[in-house]
Amino acid sequence: MESIKRVLSIQSHVVSGYVGNKCAVFPLQIMGFEVDAINSVQLSNHTGYKTYYGQILNESNLSELINGLVENELHNYSHLLTGYIRCPMFLKKVAEVYKTLKKKNPDLIYVCDPVMGDNKKMYVPKEILDVYKNEIIHLTDILTPNEYELELLTGTTITTPNDIYKAMNILYAQGCKTVVVSSSNISSNSVMKCIGRNFSYEEYVELEIPIIDQSFIGTGDFFTALLLIWMNLSNNDLKHSIEKTVATIQAVLKRTIKYTNENGSKDPISSKELKLIQSLSDIQNPEVTIFGTINKVV
Repeated sequence: MESIKRVLSIQSHVVSGYVGNKCAVFPLQIMGFEVDAINSVQLSNHTGYKTYYGQILNESNLSELINGLVENELHNYSHLLTGYIRCPMFLKKVAEVYKTLKKKNPDLIYVCDPVMGDNKKMYVPKEILDVYKNEIIHLTDILTPNEYELELLTGTTITTPNDIYKAMNILYAQGCKTVVVSSSNISSNSVMKCIGRNFSYEEYVELEIPIIDQSFIGTGDFFTALLLIWMNLSNNDLKHSIEKTVATIQAVLKRTIKYTNENGSKDPISSKELKLIQSLSDIQNPEVTIFGTINKVV
């Protein structure tokens, strides 16, 4: 009997554009996963536009939705995926949701993108950090912080790869099983590092990614969904999974730029919305051109 591939994805949603669940659900579905989505916030568009409107789900709303799933025996999931969550009490409720799902399926895998900020700036309430540190990290199977989020979660300052290794060890000591730093600028101005470690093995995986000198929204959400996919499909081969994930993102970004150039969009924000639909084949069959290296733990 084929094992279930069913994801409960709890993160943001936009009506127009591609961030949060709009970035996660489509690739997961086309790669064979059933996906149930709960929108932590629902906005007209992402917050990079001049205006946005919408609603924020609170912890009571989340409880109601989970209760409905439980009462109808609909809560058997292979994965819990979480991303942008703005309300601290909502995030506390996610820890309870995890325990409910884990009781139903002891093999549940929790993939967490601790979305808090970037470029040394937090864009969620500061109370969120304590919830991640005290109530979420020890539950996670795979954690995907960026460099700044890694600093926040561990209280360290990142200036070298060794700083990243030490910070990863702090998260492991708190119970996290796999950490992948989705983006770090410690190398140079021309490349970005992606560093991961599965603590079942005495090694780190590192990729150096050429920097595309444009900014895009949603790439972190996309990264975490893709990593979930490839860790499942590769039987937790971290090097292979990171390579496939990075290859997909690079292809989608290049296609987004090409699409914008060919269609001459005058809106600098909307033109950078990820072209996921146009990148169907890139998501399903990414061509790896950037290969990772394996560094032994010393």
